[in-house]
Order: sequence, then structure tokens, then C-alpha cells
Amino acid sequence: MKRVMALEEPGGPLRLVLRPRMTPSPGHILIAVRACGVCRTDLHIVDGDLPWPDHPVVPGHEVVGIVTEVGAGVERFAPGDRVGVPWLGWTCGQCRYCLGGRENLCDDARFTGYQIDGGYADHVIADARYSFKLPSSYGDAEAAPLLCAGLIGYRALAVAGNAERLGIYGFGAAAHIIAQVARHQGKSVYAFTRPGDASAQTFALSLGATWAGDSTRPPPEPLDAALVFAPVGSLVPQALRAVVKGGTVVCAGIHMSDIPSFPYDILWGERRIVSVANLTRSDAEAFLEIAPAVPVRISVETFQLAQANEALARLRDGAINGAAVLVP
Repeated sequence: MKRVMALEEPGGPLRLVLRPRMTPSPGHILIAVRACGVCRTDLHIVDGDLPWPDHPVVPGHEVVGIVTEVGAGVERFAPGDRVGVPWLGWTCGQCRYCLGGRENLCDDARFTGYQIDGGYADHVIADARYSFKLPSSYGDAEAAPLLCAGLIGYRALAVAGNAERLGIYGFGAAAHIIAQVARHQGKSVYAFTRPGDASAQTFALSLGATWAGDSTRPPPEPLDAALVFAPVGSLVPQALRAVVKGGTVVCAGIHMSDIPSFPYDILWGERRIVSVANLTRSDAEAFLEIAPAVPVRISVETFQLAQANEALARLRDGAINGAAVLVP
């Protein structure tokens, strides 16, 4: 048997239940979970912000564990290997997006911790093609946030282009990782937090931010680009006002409240609003090579598996500096 924290319906609490431990099918691997990050996307699933998949959900898509069994045809991994499993769990491989190198946009994609049982468990089965070996320099808990917070942040940073002055709205798990990569690239980072959150602002400054302040305030100088990690649509017009002509505002979450109307003059001047959707396997391969080279330092607060509801509540309240991680 295996222990999982299952969500029976949106809005309800996760409950610790026992389920049969399955044998991996061809192309799949069975993993003993060592750590699983608690991501804001998990919170959106639990709170019903995302469409319900019509079956109980085991959340968790920042999974770190040890391979204990491999299915037929698996050659990339062997029992004893440490692997990571991210949000993207399967794609069709045949649509225009998959064939064009944009598998993150596949209409039939399936996602770990959503359509596929995730890592809020002590064992999980994953498609070997969508699993990755992890840098040995990170412990299990520290490696977990790399698999979504890091990957989405990395993709958002790439979309922002060659910005020298980079604003980051919402200084949580993704922001604290990608701010370090941006600083490594020589960019100046301006961190925007919840109003009055002095702890988050101090945290951002400790990671090399040039400036940190409330999200309601303008930065001390114009930005070349802004990454919006907070799921708050009203931040988009504020970010537009903060960027220079030709600047880019990147919406980096899977869910965001509605963006309010705004005057055309803050968009004019070839400013752009773009979104980042999911990730690709090439993103994972590139970022997992870059992270230890920076090196990115991961700040985590750990919780036991049965404390998943508490971890989600702390995340909802903005009470986590860095990333929350479940350790079965």
C-alpha cells in the first residue's frame, strides 16, 4: 500500500488515505518519494480555480525521489537513481505544437498532480520520458522547487529577453530562484511584494535585489521587463506603467484574476503583455544544468506529508519565504 494526500472535490481538505501500490507499466517508473514541493498551482487546484478533472486528485508536481522499479522498455533510469518529476507529465507528440518544439502548448497534455497522480504521496508512478536526473549538489528538499518554481521562472526570464532592469511581482518560490539567475546574468532585480511585507522585502534584498518594496509602489527607475508571478490581474497595469517603451510584462502563472481595463497609453510604445504556459522538457534540461552553476540557493520550509493542508494554508496566506516542501 501507499499513503497519499487526496482531494475528493475542489474546496475540500486533502485527506490521508491508503491506496494500492501499482507496478509501473511499459515506459514508466515507480518512485519512492523523498520530497515534493508545494506549488501555487496546487493551491489553484485545491481552491477550484482550475477546471476539475472529474476524479480525485493527488496534487504535487515538484517530485523528488528514488526509482524503485522500472517498466518494460525504460533505459534512461535504473533502480536506485534519483529523479525529478515536473508538471508536464505527458504530451501527444503528434500535434503541431509537439512537432514544432512547443509541447508545453499540446492540447492533450496531461499534468502531474492534476490529471496524473502527483507527489503528495510516499510513492508515485511517472512516465520516464518526462522525468529527469537531478544535480547531486542539491538535497532532496532543496531540489524539489527547481522542478516547477525554477522551471517556470526560467521560461519566464527567457521570454523577458535581454532586460537589464527586471521587476518581479510576487516574491515567492519562483521569484526567489529566478532572481538569483537574473543577478548571475548581470541584471538588476526590483522585487515587489504584498504591501507591508517587510520579511519578503528583506528576503529579496538578501538575494541581491537592487530594490524591494510594496507592489502598489512604482520602482525607483523604469524597468525593461517585469515578471508577474502573483496571480493578481491588477498588477498587470501596474507593471505596464513601470516598464519602458518596448518593455515586456510576462504573466507567469497558470491562473490569474481578471486583468482590469486600463488606458491604451500605458500599452502604447510597443510594450507587450505575454504569458508563459507550462514548460518543455528542453526547459528542464537547460535549467537543471544552469542552477548548480549559478549556484542557485534554495530556501525551503519542510512539512510532513500529513501536514499538506497546513502547508497550503501558509502558502495561501503568503507566510512562506522561499518554498514549502513536503517530506514523506
